[in-house]
Amino acid sequence: MDTRITYEEIRKNEEIKAYIDAAGRSMAALGYTEHSFAHVSKVAKTAGEILRTMGYPEREIELAMIAGFMHDIGNMVCRDDHSKTGAVMAFRISRALAMSPVETASIVTAIGNHDEGTGSPVDEMAAAMILADKSDVRRSRVLQKDHARFDIHDRVNYSVEASALTINEEKTEITLTLTLDTSYCAVAEYFEIFMVRMRLCRRAAEKLGLVFRLIINDAELI
Repeated sequence: MDTRITYEEIRKNEEIKAYIDAAGRSMAALGYTEHSFAHVSKVAKTAGEILRTMGYPEREIELAMIAGFMHDIGNMVCRDDHSKTGAVMAFRISRALAMSPVETASIVTAIGNHDEGTGSPVDEMAAAMILADKSDVRRSRVLQKDHARFDIHDRVNYSVEASALTINEEKTEITLTLTLDTSYCAVAEYFEIFMVRMRLCRRAAEKLGLVFRLIINDAELI
């Protein structure tokens, strides 16, 4: 029998929480920024807000949040191709929870397509999750405490003093607005590691009928 699992049930599921915790610890051990509960919870919330603002059905919003919460579980296996590994894991979890094949497919598709290396905004849910994931740039994601040992990813994230992803009232544009402390990272460094992600965001926005804009320190760059 198919079951309509809620986001709250997924968020409290002990198996899923264990996988997210393991993924976060693995990424920390590899020297990456935070990829644990703070990140996946923010991605889930933001993906849901994007679809809600654009007028999508409540169940589709909830599925986007479920996918967002589970999107990085593949990192517990390996960083490379983590979106594909995570999609397979999410498939097994969703079916074990008796979710319908249709809803399982939506979740798996979104997770499998969120990475900038291999993913694509193949549908609206995947597009919302891409935008939510790639816009999560913030100082609190930096786990390295020694500033002298910051790599470029640490510098870029640590430099972000404020960030906001907003959709205008006309629902024609989605804008990522960042305030960067350039003493830690030059704007050029942001583009050095994030240009591919921003291009993917542009395509994701187009899938939702939006124009993607990037504003850094009051200057519009995309």
